[in-house]
Amino acid sequence: MTTPDAAPPAGGWKSKAKKTMVLVVLVPLLLLALYTVVAMTWTYSSGYRAGTLMKFSRKGFICKTWEGEVQQAVVTGVAPVIWQFTVKDESVASQITGMLGSKVSLHYHQHLGVPTSCFGDTGFWVDSALVTQKIED
Repeated sequence: MTTPDAAPPAGGWKSKAKKTMVLVVLVPLLLLALYTVVAMTWTYSSGYRAGTLMKFSRKGFICKTWEGEVQQAVVTGVAPVIWQFTVKDESVASQITGMLGSKVSLHYHQHLGVPTSCFGDTGFWVDSALVTQKIED
């Protein structure tokens, strides 16, 4: 028999509501973090692209990234293909800065589905560069 002065059972509706709110907020955040880690570590493709390095700059409001463009000439008289890329490593970025206007060969890894532009505007992350022909002034 219960008495009117007895305390309510532990784990009432407020406790359950707090647990539910934590799960509703925490589980999606953990899933997003896991997805981001997988997207940034799994490489869809890798290879080399060659062309003339036309543009290379550091940009972004909060997350500054190095972004560049290589002009890939296909055939004389046909509009060139512009390939955009991102550089995450500062030492590679400083190396590429000195290559502007030169013909270059860039090694890249392509990452699909990266959820934010804080990791770069493109999915093509360049990790090394080599000058193949220096353009003289």
